[in-house]
Amino acid sequence: MSAQKQVRRTTVPQIAQRKGGEPIVSLTSYHAHTAAIVDKHADFILVGDSLGMVMHGMESTVGVPLDLMIMHGKAVVRGTQKALIVVDMPFGTYEESPNIAFRNAARIMKETGCGAVKLEGGKRMAETIKFLTERGIPVMAHIGLTPQSSHVLGGFKTQGRDEDSWPLHEEDAKAVSEAGAFAIVLEGMVEPLAARITKQIDIPTIGIGASAECDGQILVLEDMLGLNPWTPKFVKVYGQLGPMIEQAVSDYAADVKSRAFPTEDEVYR
Repeated sequence: MSAQKQVRRTTVPQIAQRKGGEPIVSLTSYHAHTAAIVDKHADFILVGDSLGMVMHGMESTVGVPLDLMIMHGKAVVRGTQKALIVVDMPFGTYEESPNIAFRNAARIMKETGCGAVKLEGGKRMAETIKFLTERGIPVMAHIGLTPQSSHVLGGFKTQGRDEDSWPLHEEDAKAVSEAGAFAIVLEGMVEPLAARITKQIDIPTIGIGASAECDGQILVLEDMLGLNPWTPKFVKVYGQLGPMIEQAVSDYAADVKSRAFPTEDEVYR
């Protein structure tokens, strides 16, 4: 009688220990079937609030509700076995107070089964990060271009172009690291600043539009698969699924109209 080898999920300490080691691989995912594919290759999967824009046609991530994040988080956890699953805390669920942040983060973890949460903000969120981590909730931080603050930033603007602003970003990175975050996403940040921060802090940096010097990289899955009609500069497109899907749908429509589908192979006798 052969025993099946048990697959163990990547843990938060395992990600934290990758500082300066083999680069950390990550992608976003929002549903079970794509998560199952990504799970074979990624160290962690982010259920990002970018799902509001990618899947639900929102103009920004600001309008994403907590229940929607939990629903998609459940699907991704169900579809995976190996990767650490990190779920974004949406706008308005953690900024008001550490107590409210804990209540919402605990709900995310209990209802989805994920291994960690992610929240945006640097020094201003350090107290909340400390509060959560001291109470058993692992936190991934996120600084630089923070999409939930796009209205304050004046849009999705690259951060650090003015070298005078670098100390502020460096302070943010240091503050969240010291507060107990196990990793930090650096988004939309000029390359030399991201490389500099990576050397300055003790936790892994995960780049998106940042630097190859980061300890890992993340992209939105739909972007790198060519499903987004507008591709940001920092995205390398590894597949052109958009045109492939459109061609398949066009072929199907033509077959239906010409009665070429279904054939004898697709009907029951």
